[in-house]
Amino acid sequence: MLVRVTEDVLLAQEAVEAVASPAAGAIDVFLSVVRDNNLGRDVQYLEYEAYPAMAEREMRAIGEEASSRFSLEAYAVLHRTGRLEIGETSLLVVVSSAHRAASFEACHWMVDEIKKRVPVWKKEVWTDGEAWVEGPESLGKQKAPAFQA
Repeated sequence: MLVRVTEDVLLAQEAVEAVASPAAGAIDVFLSVVRDNNLGRDVQYLEYEAYPAMAEREMRAIGEEASSRFSLEAYAVLHRTGRLEIGETSLLVVVSSAHRAASFEACHWMVDEIKKRVPVWKKEVWTDGEAWVEGPESLGKQKAPAFQA
């Protein structure tokens, strides 16, 4: 299993190689990418901060829960910190499983749990200001659409 909080660029191929297995018929890759807008504001860039040891411990716990719950072969979770420009990847989640449905469901579940539980903080910098923000899922104000297989 590959779990890391880093200032380095996240490489999907590294994570895919880490979860590859002869027993896996499916590998699901999720990239959370910095976009140029949020709630009607023009986002210039994001800054992420984390307590790496605690964040990695919680990401590993989520990965282990997903492994058990969805019968995963392997998982990788990587989260960036520092300044991220528009288009850069902030979160990378990759899972492998025997079948595609389990990989889709596990990846979706893991991303939701990471957003709720992992101690990573995000500051949005706009053209007219900045603020530390929390994702809508963690605030319970808006839920992501349910995954449909």
